[in-house]
Amino acid sequence: MHEEERTLWEGRPSHVRDVPFHVVCLLTAWLVVPVFASLRRYLSTRFHRYEVTTERIQITTGILSKHLEEIELYRVKDTSLQQPWFLRLFGLANILIRTSDRTTPVVILAAVPNGRVLRENLRGCVEKQRGKTRTRELDFG
Repeated sequence: MHEEERTLWEGRPSHVRDVPFHVVCLLTAWLVVPVFASLRRYLSTRFHRYEVTTERIQITTGILSKHLEEIELYRVKDTSLQQPWFLRLFGLANILIRTSDRTTPVVILAAVPNGRVLRENLRGCVEKQRGKTRTRELDFG
């Protein structure tokens, strides 16, 4: 991290997003395979980590082997907030981020609390980073 860079938010997706999947696995548990699928989904969510700083978004995934994806904020083109009814019941939201990053054109911060606040903080930091790096977004089409 640079000396001015600070963490805005860090966390992981809520396990609430996986409830429908786990219910189906529970109903079909007599097949045994769904038990392992449910355990894998739980661990996958448990070890999924987001860190949003004033300069970038870092997403770490993986149960045994880890993968780190990093998106610089000046590459963010657009953000949107999605609140499916099930997530709204628990005060959670998905933040959809479209970027100009070739390897990760779309990022979803899934089932995060206070999504509206995080999205607004993110938007402000994106504008600051664009000004700092003198980056302008051009759309051709």
